[in-house]
Amino acid sequence: MKQTHKNIRPLIVSLSVLLFLSLTGCWSSHEIEEQSLGIGMAFDKGKKSFIEKELNEQGEGYLRKDLITSTYQLITPQVASSTTKQAGPQQKSYLNVSETGDSILQMTRELSLRSEQPLTAHHMKVIVISDKLAKSHGLEKLLDLNFRDNDFRPSCIVLISNGRASNTLETKKAGEIPAFRLVGIVENAFRTTRILPPMSLIKVESKLNSESSFLLQNVLSVKGEVKFAGAAVIKGKTHKMAGTLNEEELEGVTWITGKGKGGVVKSFDKETGQLIVYEIESMKSIIIPRVKGDSISFDVNIESVGRLSENWVVPGDTFKNEFLKEAEKSSEKEVKRLVGNVLEKMQKEYKADVAGFGNRLRIEHPKVWNKVKKDWDQTFSETSINYDVKLTINDYGTSGGSK
Repeated sequence: MKQTHKNIRPLIVSLSVLLFLSLTGCWSSHEIEEQSLGIGMAFDKGKKSFIEKELNEQGEGYLRKDLITSTYQLITPQVASSTTKQAGPQQKSYLNVSETGDSILQMTRELSLRSEQPLTAHHMKVIVISDKLAKSHGLEKLLDLNFRDNDFRPSCIVLISNGRASNTLETKKAGEIPAFRLVGIVENAFRTTRILPPMSLIKVESKLNSESSFLLQNVLSVKGEVKFAGAAVIKGKTHKMAGTLNEEELEGVTWITGKGKGGVVKSFDKETGQLIVYEIESMKSIIIPRVKGDSISFDVNIESVGRLSENWVVPGDTFKNEFLKEAEKSSEKEVKRLVGNVLEKMQKEYKADVAGFGNRLRIEHPKVWNKVKKDWDQTFSETSINYDVKLTINDYGTSGGSK
């Protein structure tokens, strides 16, 4: 028995030494100083840069149709260090580089001809696609490389821009990084019903594969300033952008889906016409499919609990139940208006179910769904939808009494 232990001990020591040697470093690693970290991408209609025009005049470059201009937002060690040492009103914390061509991968590889630091996409946060490009190209083509490439995280967020997408990757504020700014705005959904839940690459791919119509957050950029302004309607059949919902219409979708985390409802008192603001603390919505023979309809039951945050009604005693009930009715009327308006646009103008009605039908009536799913958007446009809204004010702050 002792002899066995003596034979095993040298083997254990040898294995331990080999293990320690394997932990001394990463054989395939690259120094951080040699990397350009890609954090944002923008796709626009083709627009040649000055250097590309010069190459064309010289008869150089490679064969391409010049359909797309890709803009890459990079953080390099040089940019980061120079920003720290020389911070000033014009100092940028990022670098934007553009290429024009007809292959996303080839454009990415072209960057290797302009910089000694290869692009890495492991930290890519956001992809912005211009509305013009989204209307002329299917998203499955524009994002094919991103879906296939393991370098791109599935959590990377996809947005649509009103105007050139590359403008959303610019800022005038010193030290601000535009890609991080866009992701940060997405996280403000707990304050407003005008921001969609984030649509990541993996969610977009799932929608495209299922041929379901869906929404992508729309972002507007003017002179380095950006604002989330409504949503782009992506048709399930074509995978292209069909149009937009404005900010109020996006609010209506949020109430239908019940996915809002916060926000306000501004309404006006029936008798005085004065302002009443209801602040959302919670909301939920239940979409109930009704099937009778070949007829399909839906009931939408919306509920919310919130507080009376602003009241301009004079006189208006918020301590009285009668006044609170009237405030609730006023806010409910406004939500019904928002819901009715967006349903009209979804069904009549775009003929696109972007609020999940088909998904509820699939869950509760799978056999019926299998019959209608092939042309669901058209069927949806012809269905009857009833909706009910119930808001409850459970808090009115510390101010009350007659004004």
